[in-house]
Amino acid sequence: MTACAIEGGTAGAAATADPGPEESGEPEEPVGAESAELEGTAGPERAAWPERAAGAEGAAEPEGAAGAVPAGPAAPWAGAPRAPGTFTLTADGAYGARLTAAPGAPGEQRAWYPERWTLDGPEPYAVPLPLHQPEEPDAQVVPLADGRVLIRRRVADRQMFSLLYPTGPATGELALGAVECDGMTLLPPSPDGSSVYGLSAGDHSSLLWLVAGGAFGPELVAEIPGHCSGGVWLDRAGRMLALDRQLPGGGPVKAVAVDLERNGEVTPLLQIAPSSDDRLLLADPDSGLLLIRSDAPGHDRLGWGVLGSCLPVRFPECLRPADVAVTPFAVQPGQMLMPESCAVALRIDGAAGSWVGIWRPQGRRLHQLAAPEGWSAGAGYWSRDGVLHLPYANAATPCAVARIEAPGDDGPLPETGGTDGTDGDASGTEPSGAVIPPVVCKPVPLGQAPLHRTASPD
Repeated sequence: MTACAIEGGTAGAAATADPGPEESGEPEEPVGAESAELEGTAGPERAAWPERAAGAEGAAEPEGAAGAVPAGPAAPWAGAPRAPGTFTLTADGAYGARLTAAPGAPGEQRAWYPERWTLDGPEPYAVPLPLHQPEEPDAQVVPLADGRVLIRRRVADRQMFSLLYPTGPATGELALGAVECDGMTLLPPSPDGSSVYGLSAGDHSSLLWLVAGGAFGPELVAEIPGHCSGGVWLDRAGRMLALDRQLPGGGPVKAVAVDLERNGEVTPLLQIAPSSDDRLLLADPDSGLLLIRSDAPGHDRLGWGVLGSCLPVRFPECLRPADVAVTPFAVQPGQMLMPESCAVALRIDGAAGSWVGIWRPQGRRLHQLAAPEGWSAGAGYWSRDGVLHLPYANAATPCAVARIEAPGDDGPLPETGGTDGTDGDASGTEPSGAVIPPVVCKPVPLGQAPLHRTASPD
C-alpha cells in the first residue's frame, strides 16, 4: 500500500488556498434564528441544495422538558432519508459532521452531501458543505476542532482525503492526498482536535495512517500484526490509542494499546481470560473508567473496569435487559479519580427502535429514556455537570440538541444478584456476573497496573 500527497491542490468548487474557518466569511451566529425554550434549540434551516441557507425558521417545541423525558423509544421521523453513515462529534463536542440528503419530493432520489453542525455556541446550527457533485453513500466525514470537515472518498482502489470548509456561498476544499488500499475506516477524532487517523485492516496485519494533521499528506504511522478494529483514545493528548486485535491465524480478540509516539509500539491492555474476546468500547481519560464487551462470563456481556486498577472487571445485570442491544456511546468527563460516579450514556436498540439509557457504576439501575424525534442514534456528549446533549433533526427542527440531566440513583436499590449467585457487596457496588478471581498483576503501558489481575501472554 502506498500514499501520495497533494500539496495545495484543490478540486471542484475548491478554493486555491485554505484560509481556515476564521477567514471563511461564515457568521459566528446565524441571523434571525430563534431559540427553543425547552429541550431543543433550532438553528437556521438549509436552503435547497446546493445553495447555502440565508435565513432561519423558528423551532417547534419538542415534547417533554429537559430532564423529564418519558421512558421508551421515540417514533422514527417518517420523512427522514436514511443516513448512510453516522453523526461524528469532535472530542470536545464543539462540532459535528454527517452526510445528509438534499431536499426533494417524497420518493425522489436524493443526493448526499456533507453537513457540519456547530454545537458550542448559544444555539446549534448546521452549515451544508456541498460541492459540484453529490457524494457517494460510503464516504466518511469527521469534524476537526477548527471547524473544517475531513472527508474520505473511495475512488477505484484508492482512498482520497480532503478538508471541506465554508467560504461564504460556496464550499472550499483542500485536497490532502490519497492512500492506495481497498478499504479504510476513519477512527474517532483525536483529542488534540487536529489529527484524524485511518485504519486499513488485513488478515495478517493492519496499517494505521495519519490522514489529517501531518506535514505532507497521509502518513503511515504503524503496521500492527493481526486484524485490528475498534479505536478508543486513552488520553487527552492523542498519544495512546486502543485497538481490538486478533492475531494472525485466529484466536481470541484482545484490546491492545498503541503508543503513537513510540512508532506504534503495541502492548496488551485487556486480558480477562485466556480464551475470551475482550473489546474496549469507551474510555474516559479523566477518571480511567473503561466500558468493555467480553464473553469471559460465558456469553457476550457489557462490563466496566478502571484503567490502572487491580480490581476485577464487573458485568452488571442491569446492563443486559431482555430483547435489546445496549451500546455505550458517551462518558461524563471531569470526574477526576471518581470512575464510579461517571454517568454513562447508552444506545438501546430494540424491535420498537432506538432510545437512550443512562447508568452509573455506583448505581444498580439503568434509566431508560425516550430519544428526541430524529435523533442521530448513538451520537451525543456529556457536559462536566452531568447534562447529556443529543443532536437531532426532524421536519420541525432541522438542527437541534436535546438536553437531558442525568437522573439520580437515590431510593431503594433493586434486589438483584449476579450470575454467580451473589448479591452486591457492602460497598454498594453493582452485582456482577462471573467475577474473575484476582491473581498476580501484569504491567501495561505508561507503567500502569492492568485492569484486572488475570493475565495471559499476548
